[in-house]
Amino acid sequence: MRSRSCIVWITCLFLLASAALAQTPSDPVDQYIQAEMQKRKIPGLALLVARDGKVVRAQGYGMSNVELQVPVKPETLFQSGSMGKQFTATAVMMLVEEGRIHLDDPITKYFTDAPAAWNQVTVRQLLSHTAGFTDYPENFNFRQDRTEDEILKAIEAIPLAFPPGTKYSYANLGYATLGILIHRVTGKFYGDFLQERVFQPLGMTTTRIISEADVIPNRAAGYVLVKGELKNQEWVAPTLNTTADGSLYFSILDLAKWDAALYTDRLLKRSSLDQMWTVAKLNNGEPDSGHYGFGWFIDDMRGHRVIEHEGAWQGFTTNISRYVDDKLTVVVLTNLAGSHPDDITHHVAGLYVPELTPPAKKPAKDDSEP
Repeated sequence: MRSRSCIVWITCLFLLASAALAQTPSDPVDQYIQAEMQKRKIPGLALLVARDGKVVRAQGYGMSNVELQVPVKPETLFQSGSMGKQFTATAVMMLVEEGRIHLDDPITKYFTDAPAAWNQVTVRQLLSHTAGFTDYPENFNFRQDRTEDEILKAIEAIPLAFPPGTKYSYANLGYATLGILIHRVTGKFYGDFLQERVFQPLGMTTTRIISEADVIPNRAAGYVLVKGELKNQEWVAPTLNTTADGSLYFSILDLAKWDAALYTDRLLKRSSLDQMWTVAKLNNGEPDSGHYGFGWFIDDMRGHRVIEHEGAWQGFTTNISRYVDDKLTVVVLTNLAGSHPDDITHHVAGLYVPELTPPAKKPAKDDSEP
């Protein structure tokens, strides 16, 4: 009888606890993330929220691999896309601090066989997308393997889009060139330089250059939507997945360490970081129209300064937004092309600091309306 009574009592406690949990309001961040993932058809997402360099939330949602039904975890690795540019810019600034590179050097100092048009291009302009370099041309074959020298020759063959320093135009090829410049100055592949000088010192143990051949634990799969149906990402040649315009694997756990380091001088002097986080100026003294520094976009959210960067590559989209006045950082990594994670980071920031809530977007007007 005692045993039966005990079972009844435990059952009652379990039911009461379940009822209490059912009445607990859902976490607004969870609600928002899950709703956006469903609306945007995002298979998997990792979210980092940090305050003053300390992790507030590191959480995975959905699937990192849909075919194998593997859930996203904080340890899950996503491809960086152009979020990787901030690491390339950091490597360059380390060499600037050491006197091995000078920002206003013409890049022909490092590329002696470069086209004559490059004589007026400076390292500073490559960092700030004001050099006249372009993105990859439409006919660029991403499935052709190229050596670093061959990649450089392909870049050199593309004419500058405008005189260096006269305007802003986002240029992946400029950052690919910076990676080659780092190699020429240090004698080390830029990815190895980052491992030695950034990732290992910060304990970013899983951040690395992309390799589809290596067996890498917790690697997510990237996806695209084709007529509403989820498809695997298209492949590119291995060497095209190692360039300095954004070819990293990282997790939100490693990015938390990166964010914390940016509050310190562990990697760079404060003066160097401030320079990276200042909108570049054109030859005429005007700020560039892209609000770009070195490896970061600089903007204002209702009077609150934000430095941030998106990334998109091979079925992955990423975004980091650092609200420096509020010491708040939000990172969103997804494994779906075109999912616009910057919208998500901005909204999540507003859930923590209401003043950061972005203004509501006006609904698109129906063309049939008068």
